[in-house]
Amino acid sequence: LEIHIPEDIRIRADQRMVSVVLRNLISNALKFTGSGGRIRISAVAQKKQVLMEVQDTGVGIPESHRKKLFSSEGTVRTRGTDGETGTGLGLYLCRQFVEKNNGKIWVKSRTGQGSSFYLTLPAE
Repeated sequence: LEIHIPEDIRIRADQRMVSVVLRNLISNALKFTGSGGRIRISAVAQKKQVLMEVQDTGVGIPESHRKKLFSSEGTVRTRGTDGETGTGLGLYLCRQFVEKNNGKIWVKSRTGQGSSFYLTLPAE
């Protein structure tokens, strides 16, 4: 696990909601990245926002699933690399929390190569 977040980065958002979002994204990265894989968490200040990324070298997400990831309808349930299960609602909740704090969340992924989840939130 690598963490690259400058100490001077500040966001204007509900701390509890952001904690839930990051905990969910990191938990998913751990769940879908096998032993020996890499997980990287980073943040960079941009003009009026902060861009955060949770990147992994895990199994990746098929394109057909990516469209449904942040939706409450048609939730996608996929077992983790060690057979872990989930409700399929975690990323929907993440989207709700990020949007309530005037941010955006999205994913880029390649099957077999891993995923990068991005979110932006207003800078303080």
